[in-house]
Amino acid sequence: MTHGEKAGALFLEGYNCAQSVVLAFADEMGTPKETAARIASSFGGGLGRLREVCGCVSGMAIVAGELLGYSGPETGKPKADHYALIQELAEEFRKENGSIICRDLLSGITSDTAPVPEARTDDYYKKRPCKDLAVCAAEILERKLEERKAQDLEKNGQK
Repeated sequence: MTHGEKAGALFLEGYNCAQSVVLAFADEMGTPKETAARIASSFGGGLGRLREVCGCVSGMAIVAGELLGYSGPETGKPKADHYALIQELAEEFRKENGSIICRDLLSGITSDTAPVPEARTDDYYKKRPCKDLAVCAAEILERKLEERKAQDLEKNGQK
């Protein structure tokens, strides 16, 4: 099963958009499922249903930070390189979906920002693009991780 397929299935299980993407990569991160779900729990609905940056995009950033991020108080190249990666991921998502903003992606479906989430009914899943967005985000991230792995192998003369 691809990471995209995992993310889509997780969304249909009831996880929010960010959780779906992060949980699809939990094994690679070496993070227990419950921990990964908690880390991503605040980012659903465009950050706590504020309809800001799509939770799928936030999920990509969380995974990228865990797998490729820096861990110290860097101010130079490590930070710049990581921010460039996050911008690449966000731009690829934007190209494929037209926006990285939840309210734009849900335009015409809902603009509700009340903290109480909607019930996950058949109608909920039919009208929202969120499952497909989670699949897309996980696929973008999977491609980028494979690209990075190939680059690392090439740098180390292992290709």
